[in-house]
This record gives sequence, structure tokens and C-alpha cells, in this order.
Amino acid sequence: MARPAQAPVRPRLADVAALPRQRARLGRLQRARRHPGARCCEEGWRVTSTPVRWVAAGLALGAALSLAACQSDPNSLAAQAGSGSRAGYAAGDGSIEQLPPASRGQALALSGTTVDGGTWSMDVQGAGKVVVINVWGSWCPPCVAETPALQGAWAAYEKAGKPVVFVGIDTMEAPETGLAFLRAKGVTFPSINDQASQGAPVLALQGKAPATPTTLVLDRQGRVAARVLGPTSEVTVRALVDAVLAEA
Repeated sequence: MARPAQAPVRPRLADVAALPRQRARLGRLQRARRHPGARCCEEGWRVTSTPVRWVAAGLALGAALSLAACQSDPNSLAAQAGSGSRAGYAAGDGSIEQLPPASRGQALALSGTTVDGGTWSMDVQGAGKVVVINVWGSWCPPCVAETPALQGAWAAYEKAGKPVVFVGIDTMEAPETGLAFLRAKGVTFPSINDQASQGAPVLALQGKAPATPTTLVLDRQGRVAARVLGPTSEVTVRALVDAVLAEA
């Protein structure tokens, strides 16, 4: 079948009459950020240009809202602490939390290879003692800042002969890096390296250390009795440990 002849194009006659036209603006380059806003035909949302400073502010706000959303989870430790529920962590402002003895979960089965190539295990070094676990990294400024406080608390209990042991979990770095940091800071309690232990130490914490640093205090049965999210102080650590030591 023969194809119909194409319609002729007549000079000075617009072939698409419905398209709006505007005068060309030579010598003026319209920047992308000044492009006129457009509307979504289905949703009615207006897309507008956004300066970089507002993008940065939006990202910061989004991060804050995400954190707030996590803390507002009714099953989170922080939410339970804020509500005063005896079913969960029942004290503090969301960063320092304590769990009543009757509501503590299962014992943590923590073990691993230390930064100096040794081994550490709850079944051996932590058996029958109050255990302080600190999740840290030498790349983490708050971890560096709290190191003297942890060493001070550990030294005080060691000198007093209390049934308390401290252990760190060095994360996201090679064991030799963590070892060099501990030696430079004069830290005398052991630290397990998560990398050398194939990630098992952090997994053993059962999601109770979502931030770095995090400090956990375990009772003599190896159950989490208290938690500090973020950097801590010697006074805070000793108060939490003493509370667990005082339990019958």
C-alpha cells in the first residue's frame, strides 16, 4: 500500500501552533538554580530551587528527626526510660539508663581476640563479676575524650579489690591501631578488637550498643543492668557500677 504524501511545510507558518513561543534572549544564560518552579500535575507539589545552605540545614534536620524517631520507638530503651516503665530502662534522660533486676534479659556471651593477640571471655574473665563494656574506636573523638574517665574508674576498683572487670570493644580499625592508642593513653584494662574477632563481639551485644561510644554495665549474671549512650564520666560509671555491686 502506498504511503500518503507528507504534508508540505509552508514557509512562515507554524507547524505546531499550540506551542507557546518566546523571544530568544541571546547573551543571557539562565542558571539551573534559577529555573522557574514546576508543578507536578498529579500531586500539586511545587518544585523550587533550593540554595546549598538550605539543603545542608535540611539534612541536619532530617538526621535529628531520624534520631528522635528512633528514641520515640516505644520498644527502645530510651522510650522505656522516659516513660518510667518498670518493664524497661527506668531512669535517666535517655542517655543514661538502668534496668531493674527483674526485667533484665539474657546474659551476653561476649568473647573475642584482644588488640594484643590474647583472648577475653565472659565465661573466664567476667564470670561472677560486674563487667563494664566500653565500645570505642581511636577514630572517635568522644571515645578519646572519655578514655581517662574509664581508666580512672577501672584503676579505683582494681585498687579496692572489687569484683569488677572492664573490657573494651575496639571497632572499625585494625588491632594494632587500637593497641597503639591504648598504650599511648596508659589504658591498662583489655580491649577486644571487633575486626580481629570477625565482628562477633558487637553482635554479642544484641543491638544494645547502637552508638560509639557506648558503655554497658553487666550484673554478676552477665545481664545488661545499665547503659550510657555517648561519652561518659568517671562519676557516672562508678555510680552505675556501685548500684549493681550493692544488689543482693
